[in-house]
Amino acid sequence: MTKRIALISALAIGAILAGAPAEAKGCLKGAVVGGVAGHMAGHGKMGAAAGCAVGHHNANKKAKQG
Repeated sequence: MTKRIALISALAIGAILAGAPAEAKGCLKGAVVGGVAGHMAGHGKMGAAAGCAVGHHNANKKAKQG
């Protein structure tokens, strides 16, 4: 049950932050979402690092499209 709540919370935060403009090419937004999700799983720093990398990648992909 706790994992389900953590997942729902992380997804809700991600949905809220998805509407915000990309800061630092997506790294900050991704780090926040990844850090929260990683913290719930016991790996906050790894989650933040992975979230930063994914956010940066997605921001670059979006910049190339438009």
